[in-house]
Parts: sequence; structure tokens; C-alpha cells
Amino acid sequence: MTFTLAIVGRPNVGKSTLFNRLVGRKLALVDDQPGVTRDLREGDAKLFDLRFTVIDTAGLENVTDDSLQGRMRRLTERAVDMADLSLFLIDGRAGVTANDMIFADILRRKGARVILGVNKAEGSAADAGALDAWSLGLGEPLRLSAEHGEGLDDLYHLLRPMADEFSERAEADAPLVDLDISEEEAELEVDVLAHRATVAKPLQIAVIGRPNAGKSTLINKILGYDRLLTGPEPGITRDAISIKADWLGTPIRIFDTAGMRKKARINEKLEKMSVSDGLRAVRFAEVIVVLLDVDIPFETQDLRIADYAETEGRAVVLAVNKWDLEGEKQEKLAALKEMFERHLPQLRGAPLITVSAKTGRGLDRLHDAIVKAHDVWNRRVPTARLNTWLGAMTEAHPPPAPGGRRIKLRYMTQVKTRPPGFIAMCSHPDLMPESYKRYLVNGLRDHFDMPGTPIRITLRGQGDKNPFKDQKFHTPSRLRKHVGNPVKNK
Repeated sequence: MTFTLAIVGRPNVGKSTLFNRLVGRKLALVDDQPGVTRDLREGDAKLFDLRFTVIDTAGLENVTDDSLQGRMRRLTERAVDMADLSLFLIDGRAGVTANDMIFADILRRKGARVILGVNKAEGSAADAGALDAWSLGLGEPLRLSAEHGEGLDDLYHLLRPMADEFSERAEADAPLVDLDISEEEAELEVDVLAHRATVAKPLQIAVIGRPNAGKSTLINKILGYDRLLTGPEPGITRDAISIKADWLGTPIRIFDTAGMRKKARINEKLEKMSVSDGLRAVRFAEVIVVLLDVDIPFETQDLRIADYAETEGRAVVLAVNKWDLEGEKQEKLAALKEMFERHLPQLRGAPLITVSAKTGRGLDRLHDAIVKAHDVWNRRVPTARLNTWLGAMTEAHPPPAPGGRRIKLRYMTQVKTRPPGFIAMCSHPDLMPESYKRYLVNGLRDHFDMPGTPIRITLRGQGDKNPFKDQKFHTPSRLRKHVGNPVKNK
């Protein structure tokens, strides 16, 4: 059994830098300005032979109201309650501040197991801060440099006995195995456990959209508790946060992403980093939920976001949020479907689901639509059925003959899934118009029940199978005397 370590402290003491070093990747956004991290980010940490879960938290502020800083503080305190132990970081160069004293007292009152870390402690500039840290009453301070990796061996020696303790506790709490069972029952139990391990791979879902569309609120409602920071302020989410959960019996890993504005409106370096982090989450995901605001759906930015998800080859589900605020539901739904078909023909047939992240209405339909979209994204069509369909399609609507050169489609086969990809052998593939390729794609969607998923068709000519078709071969000079002059030999 692993344990959970929460990294807490004031803003800009190096929590995210240490988090990235422990997980071995740049998962958390890092910048010189304070307050970059707002949500809780979990990662799988590796420290020599230790494996554990580490949580990066927002910078602690001495605020207790319902402001953004106050909500961030409550989220961090919840992380302390969730974790097995906390690493309380202070800035060794700045020394102990009044806020450090307040937060150390909070940790003591919570009864949390705490390791006191003095970060940025490389060189003599932090000597005074390391000595001053004793005044916090949290034991011997551990000198660290998250940026340079110093002090991690000392952190390992502190965590090692705690890891052994958690492992022993897990073994003591483990249920006893019933030895009085038959061999057949034992084999059946092993098969069940193996099956669960096979199907337990989580479905990767990313929720994307414009700022303030309700992405974090939607994910909190799916999870059943307030895991992500929410509020009326647009642009609260900065990191692409991934969370594992079980949603109506389906194991999922769901990504919350930063709101994506038009590129021309993004000026701050931090917002560019946030959007880049969200786009990277799209590439990791399998199903993309494009969340729209019912009051302003299908704006230019919404269309760009949906088109990006389709270009990346991901299964797409469109969800219209804040449906509980809509009065004329039937008329609005008809208008939404008409706009969808007109503005996003490349996603023809993709599910359009109305939801309310606030009340939870429509989340069961959203779940079913995501599962079906994922199944379609993984669908494989047998070659025999595919070529029977191709013959019917070309007979109903033969390919054009540009410049009098007839294009003949010979056969088609599926070469990949996720998304479905097909290769069609034909004559003059370079002359095939895009309109006919769209005709084939729409026919595949309709006939083989593959609505909404991106479909890729690659056309190849018969000569494409011969890689040496256009190469010229010359007889080496040392062989010419043996071959002779072919013209003379005639």
C-alpha cells in the first residue's frame, strides 16, 4: 500500500517545482509570479525505491471568507485532511513569516503528521531561514532545493519508516482469506479478479470549452463532491487536472482544463501556458466533451475547439450546459441541432446532450453518450462487409472522371481504430475530389453506425505498392565488362 503526501505552504515557496521533481515530469505549471496553482493536482511520485501519491496544493493565504483565496485555502485544508502526512514548505531565503506561524499552528491543531521543509536552501543565503524554522515547533527542519534536487535523499530517509508503517497497517487491516473453500471456487475467484483487472483500465475523458462554461462544476457533480475549485470568476482553472473516479459503474480518468479564449485575446504568459496544458490533455484523452453555454452556443471559439478535437482524432460529445435556466426548451433544442448540423458538418451525428452541471440533470445521458462514442471510436469493420458496401456505394454514385480519366475504386480495408482509419485502393487517387471522399465518409457513418467519430480515408494507387516504381537503376562500372554493352550485343 502507498501513502499520500500533501505539499503545503505559502504562495511561491516552490511547491509545484518540488511536485514536478517528485513525479519526474513537468505536470504542474510553474512561474515566478505567486499563486499560479489553484486546484489540487495529484501525481504518482517516485523517490528512489519509494512509490507514493503526492498532492500539489494552492498557496495558503490568511483569508477565511468566500473570496477566491478563501476557497483555495479551504481546498488546501481538505488536502491536508485527505493526506497521510504533509510536507510544510517555507522559503529559506525569506525566513519565517507571520503567515508561516499561522499555518504551522493550523497544522498542529489539525493533528496532522507534518514534515517541515526549508526550500531554496542551496548556499549560505538560507542559513538564517533554516535556523529560524525551529521556531515553528514542527521539529527539525529539512533543507531542500526543489530546483536543483538537493535534500531529496534526506527526505527519503524521513519517508522510509513512514512508508513501512503504512504498509504494515494495510496488511493488518486486510481481510483474512477463507482457506475453507474448494479448488474450483478458488480458481473462479482468481478468474474474477483477473477479469476486473482487465476491465479496470479507465476511460480517458477531457472536458474543454470557453471560460466560465461550467467545466469544473460539471466534473464536481460527476464526482459527487467538490474536488475542483469553482466560482463566478472566469478563468479560475489553470492546470489540466486529471482525476480518477467510478462514474455509474464506468472507471474513468477525467481531465478538467482551462477555459480557451480566442488566441488574439491571450496576452499573459500564464494563460498561454494554461491553454497549452489543456491542449496537451486533449491529446491524452479518448473522448472529448465540448461544453457549451446555452446562452451563447456555437460561437466562433466553440467551433474552433470542437474542430481541434476532431482534427486530433478524438471521439467528440457536445454538451450544452445551464439547461435548467432555459425557458423554451423544445424551441431551443431544435435551434441547437440546426446550428450544429450547419456549423460542424465534420462531426455529423455526434451526440448533442443538454445538461445542468448545477443540478446534475442529464448526466446519465451524458455518461451513456460518452460510452457509446468510445465504442464507436474503437469499432472495426470486417473487410468483406466493407467491400460489399463499397460496391453498392460506387454503383449508386460512381466516382467522377476528371479530364476524361475514370477513377475506379477497387477495394477498401480498415487499417486502424481510435479513430477508424481506412485505405481504399483506386486508380488516379490524386484526382479524387474531396466531395467524393466526404460522400464515402458519410456513407460509412450511416451504414456501419459510426456517428460523430472522426473517420480517416487514405487513397492509394496500384503503383503505390511498389516502392521502387520511380527509381532508376544503373549497372556499376565494375560489372559492365561482364554484362557487356546491351546495344552492341543486339
